[in-house]
Amino acid sequence: MFALCYDSFEYQVVSRMVLTVNIVVNEVSASQPLRRNGFTFKQFFVAHDRCAMKVGTDGVLLGAWAPVEQATRILDIGSGSGLIALMLAQRTSPSVVIDAVELDIPAADQAKENFQASTWAERLNVFAQDINVVAQTHPAQYDLIVSNPPYFESAVACRDEARNTARYTETLTHSALLQCAETLLMAQGLFCVVLPYDIGLALENDAHLQGWFTSRRLAVRDRPGKALNRLLLFLSRQPAETDSQELDLREKEGVYSQAFRALIADFYLNY
Repeated sequence: MFALCYDSFEYQVVSRMVLTVNIVVNEVSASQPLRRNGFTFKQFFVAHDRCAMKVGTDGVLLGAWAPVEQATRILDIGSGSGLIALMLAQRTSPSVVIDAVELDIPAADQAKENFQASTWAERLNVFAQDINVVAQTHPAQYDLIVSNPPYFESAVACRDEARNTARYTETLTHSALLQCAETLLMAQGLFCVVLPYDIGLALENDAHLQGWFTSRRLAVRDRPGKALNRLLLFLSRQPAETDSQELDLREKEGVYSQAFRALIADFYLNY
């Protein structure tokens, strides 16, 4: 059953971070027509012209890297166009149910359309609800939660209200996000998040103070010699030793690294 749920008239946007610079371009083969309102992957298309934040490398990294081997029910907080949920649907068995929460109505509608156009529509659901409401109605139901969340604590508001909410944490602080994840996760579940590197370190520190443990972390840079600029975290409520890794998106010559190519091989055209 495919669901799009609207909760009352209070539409505070639960949004997510997408890449603001250095977007990885999907190389489209000449034999495949290029659709102009979104991003074409090997097994699905993501329209994003009605979404405040577009498809970007951050979401692709999280969708490709999140651990799905033991997942039976997944939640994507701030799903936007539905990119990460679609990637996880491709990677999981037909029995895995994926719920997506997105309060920006145009984005939620577009995620619904993207889900319906995919081969996994029957197990993808969109909820246009405040994540705090979802936490109250779906406690301890998920063994994997993913999020590409807001990331700026404060800044000059931009003219586009939806984009402003997608980038800034006024509507969903990282502390509140961690509390919601704790409520929604099963005891052995994982919470996976991607953020700019420095902000990710701050969230990781807050998580440790709230009793979370870092199971895995992936620090990402654009190419060798550059500063780390993204951080992906696997957080758990269970004690665990941290498996820390680093990833260069490109080689010094500017071509995509073998490690990154391997990560996105099932998704990007021509890989």
